[in-house]
Amino acid sequence: MDTMIRRATTVAELMAAGTLFDGPPRIDWAECFLASPGHLMLIAYADDRPVGMASGVEMTHPDKGTEMCLYELAVAEPYRRAGIGRALAEALAAEARERGCYDMWVGVETGNDPALATYRSAGAREEGTCSVLTWDFSG
Repeated sequence: MDTMIRRATTVAELMAAGTLFDGPPRIDWAECFLASPGHLMLIAYADDRPVGMASGVEMTHPDKGTEMCLYELAVAEPYRRAGIGRALAEALAAEARERGCYDMWVGVETGNDPALATYRSAGAREEGTCSVLTWDFSG
């Protein structure tokens, strides 16, 4: 299977990859994502169909510089365990290096063994445990 990874630059590309997201994409949010500096969406294609995606967000801090957060990665079920997730993570890391980021990080639930294996195979290393706390402003 030949796959190609391309950076999404249009709302149409994001909408076409909608089944890869946790929920249906909205046009206004897709427009905002693409217009936001430092936001990046890579899409993996097989036979011109979106089969995987990785989103990244650059963050800059006054005393650290800029780093890349691998915000989300997904691969369609029939295409899993074929190296697409690893290729997406590696492509995002390459983009982060090109942009001058000093590192890239991702938050992963400790029991998500497939995600942990994917990120490790793409060169990430574990730096200990981390708790994620959230504030829910949705309603």
